[in-house]
Amino acid sequence: MKWGMLIGLVLCCTVAQADEHGVNVVAQGRLQFKGGAMAVGVSPPPASIQRVLIILHGRRRNADTYLHSAEKAAEQAGQLATTLIIAPQFLNEQDVARHQLPNDLLRWRGNEWMAGGLSTGPNPVSSFQVLDDIVARVSDQQQFPEVQAIVIAGHSGGAQVVQRYALLAHGQYRINPRFVIANPSSYAYFDAQRPMAFAPASCPGFNNWKYGLQNLPAYAAGQTPAQLEDAYIKRDIVYLLGQQDIDPEHPALDKGCEAQTQGPYRLLRGQFFFDYLTRRHPEGLNQRLIEVPGVGHNGDGMLTSPEGLKVLFSQ
Repeated sequence: MKWGMLIGLVLCCTVAQADEHGVNVVAQGRLQFKGGAMAVGVSPPPASIQRVLIILHGRRRNADTYLHSAEKAAEQAGQLATTLIIAPQFLNEQDVARHQLPNDLLRWRGNEWMAGGLSTGPNPVSSFQVLDDIVARVSDQQQFPEVQAIVIAGHSGGAQVVQRYALLAHGQYRINPRFVIANPSSYAYFDAQRPMAFAPASCPGFNNWKYGLQNLPAYAAGQTPAQLEDAYIKRDIVYLLGQQDIDPEHPALDKGCEAQTQGPYRLLRGQFFFDYLTRRHPEGLNQRLIEVPGVGHNGDGMLTSPEGLKVLFSQ
């Protein structure tokens, strides 16, 4: 069966209650790469796979939660019978230790996976390289001859990953993905311009990666800022912003000075960033900003909204 060529589902340990230092649920799927095995959640593969939705979790690494939301969205859109959903789980060292997971599983230090950092074991692999490899695999015409669309989506912390990956990605895509960036706390800017007035001396890291293009990760080697920006503006990107995501004190909002230079809350930060893009590229972008009425910082609400369904499942 062609799905067996992509991924083998294996049973992992029964998961006990975990605190903030470990995930509650470890995904049961495994994708095998040269550098190690990747934990992934997957939807039941349909007989005809015409669309692949890669959904990314945020800091909590709760791939199961996002897999369920994406499955619900696909069902509401009437696309479950032709959509394969993959939810990679970027485990960290605490997760592997807590759940006594095998040493061949890829894992990262803390949240370094969010910015394209290298895994700490079993081999050094960028989290962005993992995404390259997943996209390459589901683009393989021999294994998936019917796939016509690939969507890479994330909400909140996952949206931060999607935006940074879209900026640095250097994979050669047979099928160009759509990137859906929903309610991130911050964005990577191309230069030192920021919408909020501030004294750079008071926030010296404001333009370092992942907020700017200084001190880029190893994955970006050989790419200049100009090349990165040129590639980024050509990508099919949708910024999906909840109109009620306007709380400057939201507990999960990045309140560091680097993020505060981008605006006081997520809706405004997204509007400011898109305005920044359009001013830098008045000739036009292959990108859209879409606001979701009545929804705040709620991943399920964003993905299953009429606006979310349209950008995830339309051509």
